[in-house]
Amino acid sequence: QVQLVESGGGLVQPGGSLRLSCAASGIIFRSYIMGWYRQAPGKQRELVATITSGGSTNYADSVKGRFTAARDNAKNTLFLQMISLKPEDTAVYYCNGRHPTLARDYWGQGTQVTVSS
Repeated sequence: QVQLVESGGGLVQPGGSLRLSCAASGIIFRSYIMGWYRQAPGKQRELVATITSGGSTNYADSVKGRFTAARDNAKNTLFLQMISLKPEDTAVYYCNGRHPTLARDYWGQGTQVTVSS
């Protein structure tokens, strides 16, 4: 059974930082392209960042320079370090795992990030 379990969300003031984690089980983690997505109220889910098994990253323009995706293939864990948070970063953040050739795509249950004073 595949599980992606996010943690680390919460309430933070503008300018603050948070670190999200995603623990994966039931997949060969190193074979998957991992990603973070977010969905704000009333908006569509959007890409935040992706990271390949080798560590190559891709970011949405809105988070470049503020968010950093990382992964530990030995511990089957994905991370998202977020700094200089803004109110517009408020959303539910989802972990995603996508196999590049086997058409397998998995999602976590999401973790809420709220940026507010």
